[in-house]
Amino acid sequence: MNFEHTEERRMLADSLNRFIAEQYSFEARDRIAQSAHGFSPEIWRQFAELGVIGALFRETDGGFGGAGFDIAVVFEALGRGLVVEPLLGSAVLAGEAIAAAGNDAQKAVLADIIGGTTIAAFAHDEPDTHYELARVLTRAERSANGWVLNGAKAVVLQGERADLFVVSARTAGAVGDEAGISLFLLSAKTPGLIVRGCPTIDGGRVAELSLNGVALDSGALLGVEGQGLAALERAIGRGVLALCAEALGAMEVAKAATLDYLRTRKQFGVFIGSFQALQHRMADLLLEIEQARSAVINAAAALDDADRLTRERALSAAKVSIGRIGALVAEESIQMHGGIGMTWELPLAHYAKRLIMIDHQLGDEDHHLQRFIALGRQTAA
Repeated sequence: MNFEHTEERRMLADSLNRFIAEQYSFEARDRIAQSAHGFSPEIWRQFAELGVIGALFRETDGGFGGAGFDIAVVFEALGRGLVVEPLLGSAVLAGEAIAAAGNDAQKAVLADIIGGTTIAAFAHDEPDTHYELARVLTRAERSANGWVLNGAKAVVLQGERADLFVVSARTAGAVGDEAGISLFLLSAKTPGLIVRGCPTIDGGRVAELSLNGVALDSGALLGVEGQGLAALERAIGRGVLALCAEALGAMEVAKAATLDYLRTRKQFGVFIGSFQALQHRMADLLLEIEQARSAVINAAAALDDADRLTRERALSAAKVSIGRIGALVAEESIQMHGGIGMTWELPLAHYAKRLIMIDHQLGDEDHHLQRFIALGRQTAA
């Protein structure tokens, strides 16, 4: 199989990497992350103009990419810059859920998402669900005019600034049943919806949602009632690939910073990079990062595979590898930097925090290892 990127993807990668290098310095990123918005509306607009958001959507949905390698190219570049703009939550997670399950009227909003004028948020996780996709406690009950939603959602990426939400709710069955989960599209201004935001340790922002008697008309139902799980799985699968590629970009930066430090830091009158023990540790780290790259390539190639088990196993396998290797890169890079590795002023510490946090998004290493084994048993059966 040929894993070389197309000319269009190479051009996209070059332009995005150049833009981030020129416009998204660590100091600028730090100011953006600590701002009231938690991201830069101006940078978000420029991402839209560069076609970065559109590259994450298929042509049939108004974009010009949307394949696994398009997602990988974009998010590896975002990982290099520790970009905090809401590409994951708006374009990948919410955008894919709308594209997968929405009708023509609902899909019309995708043009605004791609154009950067609308931010969507994906509200599926709930307190105490521990990454289990079908564990949905939020309920949606039929009313005379449509639906009434009650429940809570947690860790909604950039939920404070979202214009609309994709919300999962149970319309039938018991908690944990795969059937009976429905998706709803609702405005951030809907009465009864309360959004509370907070910062995350790695520089992003998330929100908790409370849905207290939120009344929706029948047109808010996204897709077929009770059959939302497949759309959720597809959206989260694309999110897993995006996170893995983002982690790969962050690893590359951490690797380069550590190599530079080993070549310039002196101890006992010699460069510490000449110490054999550190050379061995660095060599092991380089091999592990290449293993992570292979896992991302495998997941990107499998993303659009028609066979669900093949696709989902590749995604979970990549998340397991990224979780383990990301933690290793974070730990080893900081240790080889010594005490300075933990200082706020050094970008490396922020890359390390982001790598650790990526492991906990959309399922951690332990969760995806268990999932990979369970999917393997289904394949054998």
